[in-house]
Order: sequence, then structure tokens, then C-alpha cells
Amino acid sequence: MIMRSLRYLIHSEQREPDIMLRIILSCLLGLAFTFSASAGELEMKQVKSNLASAFPELSTATIKPGPVAGMYEIEFDTKVFYTTSDGKYLFMGDLVDMGTHANLTEARRASIRMRLLDEAGEQNMIVMGPANPKRTLTVFFDVDCGYCSKFHLEVPTLNKHGVKVRYLFFPRTGLHSESYKRAVSVWCAADRVKAIGIASAGGKLDMKTCKNPVEEDYLLGQRLDVNGTPTIFLDDGKTIPGYVPAPRLLSMLGIKGESSGAAVR
Repeated sequence: MIMRSLRYLIHSEQREPDIMLRIILSCLLGLAFTFSASAGELEMKQVKSNLASAFPELSTATIKPGPVAGMYEIEFDTKVFYTTSDGKYLFMGDLVDMGTHANLTEARRASIRMRLLDEAGEQNMIVMGPANPKRTLTVFFDVDCGYCSKFHLEVPTLNKHGVKVRYLFFPRTGLHSESYKRAVSVWCAADRVKAIGIASAGGKLDMKTCKNPVEEDYLLGQRLDVNGTPTIFLDDGKTIPGYVPAPRLLSMLGIKGESSGAAVR
């Protein structure tokens, strides 16, 4: 495009001065953008090389221009870091916009969480609630967790107010533990919602095995820094680490419900 414009300018016998000036400026701006993009690509390659040399485990990280000038953003799984444009210094902390007080780093982490939870797919979750919800909660759930049991009792209230609840399994005692086996049995039950109610109430399950997502859920929870249950993820990527009564959750979601001053566990 730039070369065509230049040829047009060179081979034209008579052109209005203002038209010629616009063509020249357009060509120069196009060239400047091309050179800037090329320089930026080379700079990012150098940053990636420096990063991989200093931290080999970050060799597969994604690097792109950061939210402020002179800085690149590094995305590694669910982690977000920053580096100077010369790749010499690495920042492991949150960037906050002083004008709006917005945490730019947390906003990026939230978008990563939403993407990973969407990739898990509802076909691999126990889903309760309306087909067209006002809001959606995704909860990492341990069938042998007392506070998970309390949360499960809140689900009908949340559903009634238009909130869909999706469960992913997170047996806190680890893979292949008794809690893990009980989670598998819940998934393999003919009625999973009924089975998880029985399990969370401490009832006896018909122990079964089948193809299940429990291990994948657990590993995803680890990637998302889940270290207790229930851990609740809002549909905007925000995290609530612990049990919250339904009225408080509804208020946090911007949905009018029963009032309650109950606090987060």
C-alpha cells in the first residue's frame, strides 16, 4: 500500500499541493508504523530470550505489550508478571492505576480464570439453576467439607433468585483419597445432584467408578490457587475463598434478596 502511494506520487505529472502533502504524510506514517512494529517484535524476542535464559521454566510464557509504556506483560499459566522493555528486570507484583485505583493485574488474572473455567466446560460440572441465569457461580467443592455442606443448603435460594451454581470437585485430601473416591461416586450416580446432596450431608453413597472429571477438576483448582473449599468464582473472574451465605452472595452479585449481615467464613 505504501509503495503504491509512492509510485502514484512519483509518476504523477500534476497534483494539488494539499493532496500531495496528504499522500506524503500517509506514506511517512505508514513507514513509521511498520518500523515501530518491527522494532517491537525484535524487542519482545529479546525479552523472551532473556527471560528464558534467567528462568527456563518461563520459556513457554506469553509476552505482549504491558498496560504501561516501557513494560511488557508476561502471562504464565494463571500468573501475571511484568518486565522492562530491555528484559533486564522482572516485576512480581500488582499494577494499580493511581487515577482509578483499579488493580490492572488482578483484572488480567480474572480474565484468565474466566477463560480456564469456560474451557473446563459445563458438561464436566454439576450444574444447578435456571437455563438463562442472571449470574453464574463456579464452586470448587469437597464432598466431605462441612462448609461445602452449608453452602449446598444455600443453593436453592441462589437458584430461586436466578443464580446458576456449577460444581467442580476438589477433594482436599488429594487424588485417590477417600474423598476423591466419594467424589467419583457422586459423578457416576444416576442423579448427580441428589448424590452430591447425600454426600455433603455425610450420607452413604453407592460407591461406583466410571469415566469422570474429578482429577482434571482437582488439577485445575491447583492451577487457580484453590487451597480450601468451598472456593467460589464469580462470573467476572473474582474469587471468594470460603463459605458465604446466600443473602450476602446475592448482594455481592447485585441481586436483591433477603438481607443478611452474615460474614464470609
